[in-house]
Amino acid sequence: MYSINDATAAQPDVIALIDELDRYQRALYPAESNHLLDLAALPAQKLILRKIRHTEGATVGCGAVVLNGDGSGEMKRVFIDPRHRGQRLGEILIAALEQEAAARFCHTLRLETGIRQLAAVKLYERCGYQTCRAFAPYVDDPLSIFMEKTLIADLRFAMQ
Repeated sequence: MYSINDATAAQPDVIALIDELDRYQRALYPAESNHLLDLAALPAQKLILRKIRHTEGATVGCGAVVLNGDGSGEMKRVFIDPRHRGQRLGEILIAALEQEAAARFCHTLRLETGIRQLAAVKLYERCGYQTCRAFAPYVDDPLSIFMEKTLIADLRFAMQ
């Protein structure tokens, strides 16, 4: 059994997962194609961060949304421990992040992932994300795939 919990970027279990993700991405891409955002440097009101815990106590996944203040957000740092993949934990985590983002009036989520992370691309596609053009602060990069999903088509409906 697993649970999804609020998290902070200063928690040692979250730091350990992000370090593992960083090592993985550094092995796949050159430094200029790695967009490794330090979540701890962000103001708390701009960040949604969740972690997945196994009933035995281990933290096995994490993910974040950075809210941009214009009604959009960026999905960052989504990672599931390889030993716990194949159980749809990514979909559950993304749904939890999307739900909280929509509750904070975020109408669109975007993300950048790499071309060598085919499992991640398939995960995002299963969750309804579609490819799009590079968005700020990114520029076109042949090693990047940019995706987006509309969470709330009309914000007036979110306030009801």
